[in-house]
Amino acid sequence: MRTAFRDSLNDFADDLLILCDSVRHAFDQSLIALLDADLQAAEDALSMAEELEEIQHRCEQRAVELLATEGPLARDLRQVVSSIYIVDDLSRMGSLAQHVAKSARRRHPSCAVPDSVLPYFKEMARLNKDMLEKVRHLLTNPNADVAMVLVADDDSIDDIHDHLMVMLTRREWTHGTVAAVDVTLLSRYLERFADHTVNVAARIVYLATGLTPMEYQERRHQEREESDWAKRFAELERRFNEA
Repeated sequence: MRTAFRDSLNDFADDLLILCDSVRHAFDQSLIALLDADLQAAEDALSMAEELEEIQHRCEQRAVELLATEGPLARDLRQVVSSIYIVDDLSRMGSLAQHVAKSARRRHPSCAVPDSVLPYFKEMARLNKDMLEKVRHLLTNPNADVAMVLVADDDSIDDIHDHLMVMLTRREWTHGTVAAVDVTLLSRYLERFADHTVNVAARIVYLATGLTPMEYQERRHQEREESDWAKRFAELERRFNEA
């Protein structure tokens, strides 16, 4: 029975990777559509809606079966529960990619954002793609320390989003109301995409350690302090023993 359960758990993990890869493809196409005003890329991203929904439903069904067929042990239970939340976050990321593609398609053949702010969106796109790659790696190699790095990346995206909002609200905006709305929505989509990668990272921390990110950070801080004290005492003992 445990062998069958383990096989089902591995299948669930494989489906998470498939979902992540599908989200990554949809997101890549949506970014091409946005940054290059590419209509075909927008259509490619939007055509993945059914595929993303199908994988999501398959993951949810696997989760129900895993919880219902056999009482998981602590580590296995953490994996199932964490994976359920990860499925939800990845699915929302897929939806955000579709929103970006829809915005790009709506403004085609023009770019959905003015040239003056395009560099900001290129940087947000680059950071988001890098964060998604880290998420993909974490799904195959759960590591709490690597997961914690995503929080710093998210701060960079938040800073760009906040700066764009300042440009729209506190400075003279010369590109009209339609462009202002597009910039606001698209910046929000990319900022929320990053938030969901951080959510996935938090689930990975819990999966690997059984702790929340804050609890894990506090434990690591305590461990470093204890290590520092141990080194100081060892140095004192060495000095006095030599004397």
